Amino acid sequence: MSSRLKRCWNTTDPLYVRYHDEEWGVPVHDNRRLFEFLVLDCFQAGLTWLLILQRRNFIKDAFAGFDPAKIAVFTSADVERIMTAPGIIRNRTKIEATINNAVHFLQIQEEFGSFDVYIWRFVNGKTIHNSFSVLSDLPAKTAESEAMSKDLKSRGFKFVGPTICYAFMQAAGLVNDHLTFCFRYKQIKECDH
Repeated sequence: MSSRLKRCWNTTDPLYVRYHDEEWGVPVHDNRRLFEFLVLDCFQAGLTWLLILQRRNFIKDAFAGFDPAKIAVFTSADVERIMTAPGIIRNRTKIEATINNAVHFLQIQEEFGSFDVYIWRFVNGKTIHNSFSVLSDLPAKTAESEAMSKDLKSRGFKFVGPTICYAFMQAAGLVNDHLTFCFRYKQIKECDH
């Protein structure tokens, strides 16, 4: 994409630009991709999103390609393996939370038929298109992310506070928080289904 396009984020980092232009805010309905964003947002807590993007492939390798069925049966030996994996963020609590969340993710899939069906209920099955013109106006959490957090926690998930849930909603396109002047705002709004 041309660097002359107007973007929400003032960045020239190619990894960040590609993520902004191709992924952020695009509605995700694939269960494994939804789980991937849950994992990445868990790991992002207290860190920068750019660091997570830089480590994304290492996290993917350590966590079986973000396959919740494989992760759900990880043992303490897997936790130790991940703790020493190259490029990983060595946070035992986040690693154990990811394994725990995989178990509960599968339970939701069993109950609802898919995680996609479950998670999109929090926005009535349709992307919320906000209309912010400055980044400082973006909320850290919303009523929807608070409801999602409360429900996920009641089902045993960890690292799913309202702020993490809102970041997940932005990443997975449950909300379109591209700024109104950004070239992606209109594109995503027009692709709404």
